[in-house]
Amino acid sequence: MSDIQRLNRDFGAAGVRFVAGPGGLAVVEVNNVHAQASIALQGAQVLSYQRRGEEPLIWLSPLAKFAAGKSVRGGVPVCWPWFGPHADNPQLPGHGFARTVPWRAVQVVAQSDGSTRLEFQLMQSAATRAQWAYPSDVRNIVTVGAKLSVELLTSNSGGEPFSLGQALHTYFRVGDVRRVVVDGLDGCDYIDKVDGGRHQRQRGALTFGGETDRIYLATGNRCEIRDPALKRRIVIESSGSRSTVVWNPWRDKADSMGDFGPDGWTGMLCVETANAADDVRTLAPGDQHRLTAIYGSAPL
Repeated sequence: MSDIQRLNRDFGAAGVRFVAGPGGLAVVEVNNVHAQASIALQGAQVLSYQRRGEEPLIWLSPLAKFAAGKSVRGGVPVCWPWFGPHADNPQLPGHGFARTVPWRAVQVVAQSDGSTRLEFQLMQSAATRAQWAYPSDVRNIVTVGAKLSVELLTSNSGGEPFSLGQALHTYFRVGDVRRVVVDGLDGCDYIDKVDGGRHQRQRGALTFGGETDRIYLATGNRCEIRDPALKRRIVIESSGSRSTVVWNPWRDKADSMGDFGPDGWTGMLCVETANAADDVRTLAPGDQHRLTAIYGSAPL
């Protein structure tokens, strides 16, 4: 029996099936009364989410590379257990290893409201322990319904505290990022990584006219992407987070990356629910931390 057959035997259900996706990666496809979605077991990474009768909410590059141990451009990558470069060892991968290693399916549950809840657990190995020596249990819980919910749950199962940085690095599909406005960050200080890490303050709504890479500090639990091209608002609600990362590489950087496609950067915007910068969390032995983001849309 193949791995895909075992997954379907153990977790397959009405509207849920496991398939061999691009590059041979195992993918679970969800199709319920509310929406369609797909999630790769590598990284427990949401690849797509589309509510019935609407445009896709999540952006996935047409040139995304699917291979074991490689990050996929788009979707909802899980950055864990650090965000950005490692604080002490620049040889370790940026944004941690969780998005490029296998996760196992733990549970698939059809909810009474017609949504589907899927739980995944990060698989520990000698390679992961070499990068992260702290005993931890990490779960990614994805609920596909009228909204998309992603909950990253980390438990310290060891005997000493550790510092945790992380993010849900969500790529949203937009009609044209040059026309998009983000509300909900007015008055927040931010670290401008395009400007050498300079600290600045957001004045009014956020608009885009060039490369953007910012960590917003002391943010609230709601912000919105207003998209006139697609005539919709994307609403982002969060908990367990006081930092929000906003990123678009713009033309030159996107072209240098090689997996965006011609002008692909115009159709995406990352607004990331995070624990970054001074929002890094310390977990004592036995503690848990839950980072949650809920994504929905409404007409503009």
